Amino acid sequence: MATIEHTGSEDKLIDVLHFIARERNISFEMLLEALEAALLTAYKRHFGSESNAIVLVDRQSGAYRVFHRRNVVEEVTDPKLEISLKEAGNPYQAGDFYDEEVTPKDFGRIAAQTAKQVIVQRIREAERDTVYNKYVRKLNDLVTGTVQRYEQRNMYVALEGRDEAVMYLDEQVPGEAYRINDFIRAYVLDVKKSPKGPQVILSRAAEGLVQRLLELEVPEIADGTVEIMAIARDPGGRSKVAVRSNRPEVDPIGACLGPKSSRIANVTDNLRGEKVDIIRYDPLPATFIMNALAPAKVIAVELFEEDAVAMVIVPDYQLSLAIGRDGQNVRLAARLTGWRLDIASESESGQARERYLVEREQAAAEPPAAEPEEASAEQPPPEGIDAELIRKLEEFRRERLGSDDS
Repeated sequence: MATIEHTGSEDKLIDVLHFIARERNISFEMLLEALEAALLTAYKRHFGSESNAIVLVDRQSGAYRVFHRRNVVEEVTDPKLEISLKEAGNPYQAGDFYDEEVTPKDFGRIAAQTAKQVIVQRIREAERDTVYNKYVRKLNDLVTGTVQRYEQRNMYVALEGRDEAVMYLDEQVPGEAYRINDFIRAYVLDVKKSPKGPQVILSRAAEGLVQRLLELEVPEIADGTVEIMAIARDPGGRSKVAVRSNRPEVDPIGACLGPKSSRIANVTDNLRGEKVDIIRYDPLPATFIMNALAPAKVIAVELFEEDAVAMVIVPDYQLSLAIGRDGQNVRLAARLTGWRLDIASESESGQARERYLVEREQAAAEPPAAEPEEASAEQPPPEGIDAELIRKLEEFRRERLGSDDS
């Protein structure tokens, strides 16, 4: 950055400010106003704290001068802040400002140093604002970068240029191992302002990552022909995505899979092997639940809407498939559909239904939890407390309540 000296350098100051305004996309006027405010602070710190002092920087020459500003009045009550109309002379009128220059002789050195500090600070602030605005526009979108370092198991990623983002441990996918300088594609989960600058928070575990990858691979999703209705994800294991078509002639599942399942294979590769099930959305809850439990076959679904519970009957040999390893399939289907799913095999469906109805009736018959009883006014006072005093306080309380009600 150009060095600003006082002697014969006011024009250089203006040139520097114009250059910074162009290069950093900062308002030239905003730079000048910030400089004037900083010069005023520096003047008050070194030469006095007059409340009516102002500093003006000439927009053409860059010359900076200090003035004591007073209001022009007909009758002066405070000589420090006011000047009479007679003393001000022509062409001043009552209500005008009268500025008297008081620029100190050695103010130039302080002004030059202050100007440099202001410019550096404004450049830093402008860079932070630029980074913040850039990634706010990318919120809930994908970015690419390289793994820079790990701190307390949080991953720091270098994005474009010198931009840095963080992926906290709970936004990383179990089983995904990234080494330093590895390429990574992630989802922008949040962008925050902090004292150290903007903080870009990334995620590989968010459901939005699956949605954005599908939008990149499936043109029908990108143009709105196929719509993603819901996503349920077990990061690193499996995702279920419910889709529907807004055009009868377009098969939403076929569009997502692509020729020879190439589209969904690309999504799976980006998710490092995570399986993605494409589910046909249906506005009928029972049908949607049947679809969501794929690949298991479902015989029947009975809905208990008031409890948001669905009793699902599957063939005996499909029970373990419907539940999935560690309950993954039924858990994801429940999150996808928004229903609590009670899975039962065909041979035990009658007993399971009867058991559920009994539990339901018992829950409905249980009395609500009793509220703690209020302490009775008739209870004896604690030991050591004057019973007569307690009685008078109670009478006073009742009188106040009576007067409030009236």
